[in-house]
Amino acid sequence: MSDRVFEGLDPEVRNRTKTMLMYFVVFAVTMLFAGFTSAYIVSNMGQYWVHVPAPSMFWVSNVMIALSSATLWWATKAIGSGQTNMGYTAMAATLVLGIGFTITQAEGWRQLTDLGMGWDTSETEQGTAFRWNNLAALYEGSAEYGVDYDFRYDGQPLLHDAARGELYASDDALMVQPITTKVLQSSNSGGGYIWALVLTHILHLVFGLIYLVVNGIRVFTGVIHQGDTVRLKALGIYWHFLGLLWIYLFAFLFFLH
Repeated sequence: MSDRVFEGLDPEVRNRTKTMLMYFVVFAVTMLFAGFTSAYIVSNMGQYWVHVPAPSMFWVSNVMIALSSATLWWATKAIGSGQTNMGYTAMAATLVLGIGFTITQAEGWRQLTDLGMGWDTSETEQGTAFRWNNLAALYEGSAEYGVDYDFRYDGQPLLHDAARGELYASDDALMVQPITTKVLQSSNSGGGYIWALVLTHILHLVFGLIYLVVNGIRVFTGVIHQGDTVRLKALGIYWHFLGLLWIYLFAFLFFLH
């Protein structure tokens, strides 16, 4: 954020204003995520859903974002206390970890795409529908049902007969009534909200990486120094929040629904 916006303000007021603006951004994004999550929960009742194990790269992402938050906190403390060289080291580590987090995120989504997971659009009478996963394309693809993914209804995995290539309700233990056609032709309206959640996260991450790199440059060029660390503190609020939102999205996608 350009300092020209805050020209003429008392330094203390300026710093407090910058911090409050960042908290406002955090609040707005939180409400956006809460809205999408609530809409998904309501619309997903009585729908078929795809469950997959979390890609290995997402576990690496979790470690990367946690470590980068720690090193950013370290950099802020070090620079604020006049330990410039230590601050440089911590900031360099934060940049490396932040870029690593972005790369592992991209690789994790690629792993899902390779399974046949991801965004899908279809034309309906109401217009273009955005979906998270096309059940028929996934089932007919190369991924192995029961190993790479499974379909669920009300949280329970559907039964699968690999020999006959049929799906059955979770309470149909004898596998008498196949429901394969019904499942594959279904359209989960809640998937659109997952689509929106993931897209919001990606935009959040892209802006966060740019914000991190810009402030990293400010640290190494001396713009951010012992007497002026408010930009670094605002970055810390945003970056820690990015990490928390990712952990929430990770848990929600792979464990909580």
